[in-house]
Amino acid sequence: MSVKMRKRMFTGLQPSGESLHIGNYLSAVKGVLALQDTHDCILCVVDYHAITVPYETESLRRRKLGIAAEYLAAGVDSNRVTMMVQSDVPEHTELAWLLGCLMPVPKFEQLPTYKDKKTRYGSASFGLLAYPILMAADILIYKAETVPVGKDQLPHLEFAREVARKFNNTFGQTFPEPQARLNEGAYIPSLTGKGAMAKSIAKGNINLSDDPDTIRKKLAQAVTDPARIRRRDPGEPTRCPVYTIHTCYTPQATLDEITQGCRSAAIGCLECKHILADGIVADLAPIQARREELLAHPEEVYEILAQGVAICRPLAQETLNEVRQKMGID
Repeated sequence: MSVKMRKRMFTGLQPSGESLHIGNYLSAVKGVLALQDTHDCILCVVDYHAITVPYETESLRRRKLGIAAEYLAAGVDSNRVTMMVQSDVPEHTELAWLLGCLMPVPKFEQLPTYKDKKTRYGSASFGLLAYPILMAADILIYKAETVPVGKDQLPHLEFAREVARKFNNTFGQTFPEPQARLNEGAYIPSLTGKGAMAKSIAKGNINLSDDPDTIRKKLAQAVTDPARIRRRDPGEPTRCPVYTIHTCYTPQATLDEITQGCRSAAIGCLECKHILADGIVADLAPIQARREELLAHPEEVYEILAQGVAICRPLAQETLNEVRQKMGID
């Protein structure tokens, strides 16, 4: 009787902020936690992606360590999940070049990350334009079948699927088409009410490293349903970013009370925010305590990352050798 192999999962997060925010936690991190018992999981700190926009070198080094520590603090088990840093496996970038030679330029220009960041920064580097092909290479080099993502990354995952199809149709079956895995926190809105939480826009985030007072202050300033100008005005929870976050933190019975209270104006936005703040503070407290322990002993984190490279690099080399042979490079 044949033994069924476990599917491989890949996910990556950029070290582009001082800390992961709760959007990362509820989507990418919890996505890993849900799969670490059932999948062959690879978790990557994608530092090459973080340098596609302006950055500070010392901050980048600090943030790579911090994000790895936060994953571990949130419950990622290094005995079941392989963790590593993207730049420590140079095969990612070689595969990105090879795959990029198959794809037309307009495909890159159409993707939302390129357009949004070009608008935000006033210009765009080649690295930002090439961001999607490197993301595709990150996933495909391990032949990953499952990718936990937020909704904002779905266009990029579809691009990776298209790259896989293009290569397979041109050079023969090589890559599985990776499937997205969306979690309940796949889209966490910014507290500003504009788009999703993003590490590069700090004022709209609640970070895993934020202390209780900071969390309460940020929520107090968060945008709510624009129809609720006065306390007595009824609202519609589905229009409120704070309510969307509630759906990921608040028990259903309490959430039902908040829903009815908002629509009838029985509770105000400030009370609603207090309830959410209590839930987030309680949830993050043990993560923050473990994070501080890990950052006090960074050698433990670096050792875990080094072990990850030792596992991932041979896998990446095997795929790259196969690709080079099929493309006639070798």
